[in-house]
Amino acid sequence: MNRSTSTALVVDDDEAIRQMLIAVLTKAGYVVTTARDGMEAVAAFSTQRPDIVLMDIRMPNMTGLQALAEIRRIDRAATVILMTAYAEVGTAVQAIKDGAFDYIIKPFDIEEVMLLIGRSLQMRTMRDDIAALQRELSASYRMDRILTNSPKMLSLLQMVAKVARSNATVLVTGESGTGKEMIASAIHYNSTRSNGPFVKINCAAVPEGLLESEFFGHEKGAFSGAVSRRSGRFEQADGGTLFLDEIGDISASLQVKLLRVLSEREFERVGGDKLIPADVRIVVATNRNLEEMVRQNLFRQDLYFRLNVVTLRTVPLRERPEDVRLLSSHFLQRFASENHIDVDGFDQNAVECLMRYSWPGNVRELSNAVERAVVMSTGGLVFAEDLPENIRCGLEEGSDLTVTTEPDDRDKALRDLISDYEARVIAEALTRNGGNRVKTARQLGISRRSLLYKLQEYELT
Repeated sequence: MNRSTSTALVVDDDEAIRQMLIAVLTKAGYVVTTARDGMEAVAAFSTQRPDIVLMDIRMPNMTGLQALAEIRRIDRAATVILMTAYAEVGTAVQAIKDGAFDYIIKPFDIEEVMLLIGRSLQMRTMRDDIAALQRELSASYRMDRILTNSPKMLSLLQMVAKVARSNATVLVTGESGTGKEMIASAIHYNSTRSNGPFVKINCAAVPEGLLESEFFGHEKGAFSGAVSRRSGRFEQADGGTLFLDEIGDISASLQVKLLRVLSEREFERVGGDKLIPADVRIVVATNRNLEEMVRQNLFRQDLYFRLNVVTLRTVPLRERPEDVRLLSSHFLQRFASENHIDVDGFDQNAVECLMRYSWPGNVRELSNAVERAVVMSTGGLVFAEDLPENIRCGLEEGSDLTVTTEPDDRDKALRDLISDYEARVIAEALTRNGGNRVKTARQLGISRRSLLYKLQEYELT
């Protein structure tokens, strides 16, 4: 926050203190207004909304504590620092619990006051930045911002929009790389909990012995290495959404404890005996068949029913080919920008390769393939040869070139035959394109640099 534009409200019934703080804060670049009691403070805050409030606790008409409560009704994010005598420290501590930022004891040191004000404004700036980032993130998960031309995906997004408005537990199923986390994020950021935290945990990535502590937290000394109390993901997600990815990988004992939380909406930290309320929406995801796991007694049936209130199935990329071209272009622009590479698009042969491939790794594999192609590209277009080897699909369809051998070729080695054929193909392509090397390279599905190398190798002009 720019100090030259920061505003402060000084509230004290002692005029000498007001004048002293006016002088100090004005010299430091703050715009300062004052109030003599709590009533004036509330009125001034309501009209001016200062960045910082310095307020005495003991004042006539309305005390600092009463004014604090009124100010927080106007703006719960208000930054209020209380000034108090030593005997009132206990009251000031309680006021911090009620929303005050901090307190200072009279008589106070000016440097201490300025440090405290600076810290409070830094915290306010961080809070504002986080709020702005959260608004930006929420906007990015709006249904109309998710890229798709697929009827199946549009149907899924309509279901997500309906589900998001509820508080129901959601089970997201689908293959790896199909966007299960994206769906969970869209549910959260389009729900009434969007201003709360969105906490994620990959159950398969956490060692089995630590997963319960990761879920519920632990008390100091609960086990070897627990040197202090730690809050778990359920506490961190309070008021928001908890996304449990790879839910099919949790142990039977943890399934029991998760079922209890879903049933009773409360839990205990590991090693603790205090029940903690769980105001959390649960979204879980898996690429495994939970119904089959229930039949095999690998997953609790009662937990499955608790999780399976609403089921959403993500759509694999092979079932929405219309999105391959759309997403490829999106990823190309993104990775070209990130890597400062000037690439305008895909060569037609490269597009055909992308469209023919089945994408077993789904959107994640497509993203990785395009990133690799952008990095490997050398011209204004991405060519088929820039793609990963398993995705390349040879020369452009429609080419009627066939392999023929002459009588003199019979004694040549295979390598020489291939070289002769490649040279003939390139020469014929050059002729068809009137010697235009860019068009020739594009038709052959190679980069211009590779074509120049081949022309030099085979002494073609």
